[in-house]
Amino acid sequence: MDSIYILEATYVKDFRIFLKFNTGESGEVDLKDIIYKYNIAESLRDPVQFSKFYLDSWPTLAWECGFDIAPESLYYKLTGKDEMSLKAP
Repeated sequence: MDSIYILEATYVKDFRIFLKFNTGESGEVDLKDIIYKYNIAESLRDPVQFSKFYLDSWPTLAWECGFDIAPESLYYKLTGKDEMSLKAP
């Protein structure tokens, strides 16, 4: 597998998003901790604003305020696995 990327991202509620990856794995992630960690994400602490994400051209989960979260980080948050664990020996 060359790289991890997001195939689908659907808003669930609060700070939760359902993600589907090109690895075949999918599930919900709660991003509240990340949103409250970074000042650039302050506007996203309102769940209405948080829900207005999109997949950019990479595809990375992104918001109009300039905040984004890399697919690899989201994959790790969902599965506990990093990208290196997917590479063949």
